[in-house]
Amino acid sequence: MDAEWEKTFRNRMRGFETRRPQGEAGLPVSIKLRVSSGCFHREHSPRAYKLIDSQLARLSRDVEFVEHESGPELLVFIAVATAGITLTKSVLDLITAIIKARSEGIKKGDHPSEPIELTVRRANEGDNVREEIVVRVGHNDRVDGQAIEKALDAALRKLLKESEPDKKR
Repeated sequence: MDAEWEKTFRNRMRGFETRRPQGEAGLPVSIKLRVSSGCFHREHSPRAYKLIDSQLARLSRDVEFVEHESGPELLVFIAVATAGITLTKSVLDLITAIIKARSEGIKKGDHPSEPIELTVRRANEGDNVREEIVVRVGHNDRVDGQAIEKALDAALRKLLKESEPDKKR
């Protein structure tokens, strides 16, 4: 039996997919930034969200920002081509900014201070939910945007390969 969060996730992804710009290709994925324990939302992390909000103003309309108690989620369409998987620069910048904002917020008094996990998730056509943890970052860890981009690319490739319909296991 499915967990309630999986039903909610599938419904959120279906709703997002219906808002795809007409004629636009791409696969819908969720990029979740969640704390390993505790909360990461406006109430407990106001300093981090002040920084995040300034970055959100630059976000394109084909990306949806969803707030959760455990941390923000980005719903995006990724382009899949022979050369690889493509996330827009604005999405990559936002992911890095959220991780950095979490660290900066903790330095300025936000709490709790548990590590943040960057995770990619997808519901395939068979409604199976797949998830890959990309990286785990503590609030004192150095944030390297290029390393995050490479790790995201590898995790997305693995996620998409595992969620192909009718794949024999």
